[in-house]
Amino acid sequence: MLKISFFLSGLLIFGWSAKAQEVSASDSYLSLYQKQLPFFQELISGGLYADSPRNFDGHPFFETRVFGNGVLRINEVNYKEVPLLYDSQADWVITFQPIHNQKILIKSEKVEEFELQDGSEFRNFKGNESYTHHRNGFYEIIADGEIKVLAKHHKELKPVKELGDYTKVFVAYEDLFYWYNGKFELVNRKSQAINLLGLDKKEAKQALKASRLDFKRNMEQSLAILANLRTKRSDTFEGFSK
Repeated sequence: MLKISFFLSGLLIFGWSAKAQEVSASDSYLSLYQKQLPFFQELISGGLYADSPRNFDGHPFFETRVFGNGVLRINEVNYKEVPLLYDSQADWVITFQPIHNQKILIKSEKVEEFELQDGSEFRNFKGNESYTHHRNGFYEIIADGEIKVLAKHHKELKPVKELGDYTKVFVAYEDLFYWYNGKFELVNRKSQAINLLGLDKKEAKQALKASRLDFKRNMEQSLAILANLRTKRSDTFEGFSK
């Protein structure tokens, strides 16, 4: 597998402020950026990213507003050590242009997968366009087996009731799906997950009990356990039961 290391760790110097969001880069980093830029002309030409207004409480990004080095997969090529942010409200992947200190949108249709600095892996999926928050189709991979567990992270703006400096606040949500052979199933209950997978109720509950996880508090791991349980069965899984 071809891997291109574009942003090298020793060449990027972060001088980050939560308010100003400024990044300074060394001359050697800028030289590398300019040298490698032709490889990324199509990739980074998604336009400039506009930050949310200062009177909005919080931010639209997944987990953090600070850039971290991640991995992009484009046309089956992995680009390593790329500064990345994921805007989970708009479903955009964002990188940083060091010459002009600007956030740049990466064309969503070009991105097959990306991995953030914290190890969270996202993949671009088709086939769930009727789901309100599908947008550009980026889902976090919770379990990547034959039966996948996917998480859709999205943020919504809510009005702030109290008088003060902020008029709106970002509120984070997560929806969980089973995926098999291009089909999505939104899952929010234990009984629903068991029925979709065609599992024996007693066997499924024993597996969850053995994991010592509370289903509601640990839905991601619990759904992965049930998916793995179904995959291990001798009979072939042919699709979700209704």
